[in-house]
Amino acid sequence: MDKVVRYITQDGSAYVIACDSTETVSEMERIHKSSATVTAALGRLLTACSMMGDMLKGKDDTVTVRMNGGGGAGDLIAVSDSSGNARAYVQNPIVELELNEKGKLDVSGAVGTNGMLYVIKDIGMKEPYIGQTPIISGEIAEDITNYFASSEQTPSVCALGVLVNPDLSVKHAGGFIIQLLPGCEDERV
Repeated sequence: MDKVVRYITQDGSAYVIACDSTETVSEMERIHKSSATVTAALGRLLTACSMMGDMLKGKDDTVTVRMNGGGGAGDLIAVSDSSGNARAYVQNPIVELELNEKGKLDVSGAVGTNGMLYVIKDIGMKEPYIGQTPIISGEIAEDITNYFASSEQTPSVCALGVLVNPDLSVKHAGGFIIQLLPGCEDERV
């Protein structure tokens, strides 16, 4: 069973949310029958969106995260409710690329770096909140970090990972987001 945990540091300087999304990403891979690289990319986006959904306040609130960086995967879209229940879609589930220079799946190559990341929050207002930032790396976590800093002006760090087995099943998936809270002193950072 997937798990999300949330913490505020004892001194109140930072908020932390972490997620084990292995089961959800495994089900996503089963439905889409995606290649390893697309599983890693869409799984990262799904994990981030789940945590962002869990951060919403209202029980009927939703968040949609969409990326299209011009890579072979095309559009990647994830949607989550305020309980972190997320689902995802990818335009092209099969993208076969060589490993990157670090010997890892080339998520950036599948996503691309020439496009935008959109975050649409439906929080019960007349119109949804729509934030957008340029894709800076295509590695998902760096783009989510950039979104929080640029669009929401919230100093944050995001880390995401999906470990894909040779048989294309998902071994592990998860991530975390740490956000500095107002009044956090420079020494704490």
